[in-house]
Amino acid sequence: MAIFSKSNVPQFSVDVYQNEYLPEGGREVNAVVTVTATGGGTIGSAVAAPHLYAPGEGPSAAVVLMVDCSGSMDHPPTKMRNARDATAAAIDTLRDGVHFAVVAGTHLAREVYPGDGRLAVAGPDTREQAKQALRKLSAGGGTAIGTWLRRADRLLASADVAIRHGILLTDGRNEHESPEDLRAALDACAGRFTCDARGVGTDWEVKEVTGIASALLGTADIVADPAGLAADFTRMMETAMGKEVADVSLRLWTPAGATVTFVKQVAPTVEELTGRRTEAGPRTGDYPLGSWGDESRDYHLCVAVPPAAVGREMLAARVSLVIPQPGGSVQSLGAQGLVRAVWTDDLAASTSINPQVAHYTGQAELAEVIQEGLDLRKVGDMDGATAKLGRAVQLASASGNADTAKLLAKVVDVVDAATGTVRLKTKVEEADEMTLETRSTKTVRVKK
Repeated sequence: MAIFSKSNVPQFSVDVYQNEYLPEGGREVNAVVTVTATGGGTIGSAVAAPHLYAPGEGPSAAVVLMVDCSGSMDHPPTKMRNARDATAAAIDTLRDGVHFAVVAGTHLAREVYPGDGRLAVAGPDTREQAKQALRKLSAGGGTAIGTWLRRADRLLASADVAIRHGILLTDGRNEHESPEDLRAALDACAGRFTCDARGVGTDWEVKEVTGIASALLGTADIVADPAGLAADFTRMMETAMGKEVADVSLRLWTPAGATVTFVKQVAPTVEELTGRRTEAGPRTGDYPLGSWGDESRDYHLCVAVPPAAVGREMLAARVSLVIPQPGGSVQSLGAQGLVRAVWTDDLAASTSINPQVAHYTGQAELAEVIQEGLDLRKVGDMDGATAKLGRAVQLASASGNADTAKLLAKVVDVVDAATGTVRLKTKVEEADEMTLETRSTKTVRVKK
């Protein structure tokens, strides 16, 4: 384990968990890499409150809040009021000195505060002005989320800050632009700012909201009851205020003849990173990890190495953490981990599966079979849905993922969790199904 130490930023460490032993001729090396940042903007598992910072302290940051103001937000009328209250609560949570703006999203993107393509600087006066401006928000119009994101990107780019973040709320489907337009907007914004996305009520499309958060390395969730928006927005903003280091990348070097099969985040959520690789030199690639405060995340790496005879050893991969800099240079965060391969004729050694690797392989499968099961249920394949969701119940039970098990129990009747024997419920609340789908990628960490 190596640790990066520098004042006013977290210290980063990297730990590698693996079974390095392969049978003669074996090629596949698996490892779980735990990246931990400590001493940053959060304390333990609780975010440091903004008032703990003196004015001007903490990392330089900018936040844009994108609030759905389409016509559906007026059904019921309390939804728009809850959205205004939630945005006001988030503004109250901003740390002094943070740049911010509010955008009203319909089929257009309108700057609510401060306007004219500018960002305000958080303080007592600007917070109050912003909350006054929120009172004028009303519902009307369509939904074109790509325009909201592009407007947020322009606003955030105007600030010379370390952390750029968006918070997006929608209650409906993205009906006033094509999927291609939204994808183009996400591609344009990726790597420029991170974004948390929330769906309120049950009339929005889960895959749209989770896709936005995934592309922009943020979180996604459902707020089925609009009355819960203020608490959720406050938590999101507290977490954003706890971020200290932006644009961290996991750098993976592999030797000649080796290839990276996949890289995925496996805790706190499952997130595929393989296709996001950018080349960073001979046999070296960078995988974006987003912004960090005081937190820990786990990543599953799989590398295919050239087969070798018993007794041979090799370095299968070197893992490090960097922050890309303008002009192609990088700032090293000093933390490094090594993934090894050792060929042996000891059958017990070569067939043993590392507990961390086994656990997260199951968690990744859990997320996959939930999505597959719900998709099959939507198209009427009840036998296929039962099989997939039964497997999900089995995996959730075996791994101790109690939260997911509770969500599954609202969609299926569990006969025997250990064997995955279930029956589909004849009637399922839409909010329960959407909650399961939205939170299907949340994982529990293995006890090390």
